[in-house]
Amino acid sequence: MRAIVLATQNQKKGRELTELARGRFLVRTLAEVGLADLDIDENGATFADNARIKARAARAALPPGVAKETAWVLADDSGLVVDALDGKPGVRSARFAADHGTGAGDEANNDLLLLLLGPVPDERRTARFACAVCAVAVEGGDVREAFGTVEGHIARDRAGSGGFGYDPLFIPVAHAPRRMAELSADQKHAISHRGQAMRAVLDALDAPPQRFVFARARPAGR
Repeated sequence: MRAIVLATQNQKKGRELTELARGRFLVRTLAEVGLADLDIDENGATFADNARIKARAARAALPPGVAKETAWVLADDSGLVVDALDGKPGVRSARFAADHGTGAGDEANNDLLLLLLGPVPDERRTARFACAVCAVAVEGGDVREAFGTVEGHIARDRAGSGGFGYDPLFIPVAHAPRRMAELSADQKHAISHRGQAMRAVLDALDAPPQRFVFARARPAGR
């Protein structure tokens, strides 16, 4: 079975990609290949920039033995784009609260989002999750990329225990009024920004060799 190294320290993302791969690839995270301490400076201006930075940095850091066993290094960058906040938190989604000095991690990020959107009426709380994925071949450096989004809006309180990040606050159009964190794994993968982009890039890995392929994943229902 071909192996993919997913350039993340997030074990939930690793499990998610394993579910999406459905046995087509062996998925391992950075920690599982001895790169738990790899620090990548995600300084790109867009989600796509950051996905490329992470994929290339992880590929360059692979131990020789791991590199021989790995076909692709895959990375994603994703986040929440809120219209009433002029697109924020965007590429800073994971560091939103830290940037504002109000804490760190998912709970702090959600608290800050609720605070900033407190005076915003429901009809203006529109938002979308966006995800860019980049896969780089360990041998030869071929590139595959994909992009996905899912539309919704931000609730006024948390609900659900599934998922991570802003999932307890995000109400996807396809399953309103349920939050992303209240969906089953299959329901979430079917509509999510990351699920769309990951499926598209996994399919592109089996395409004829090309230097660059951009597979655009569209939101469900469009």
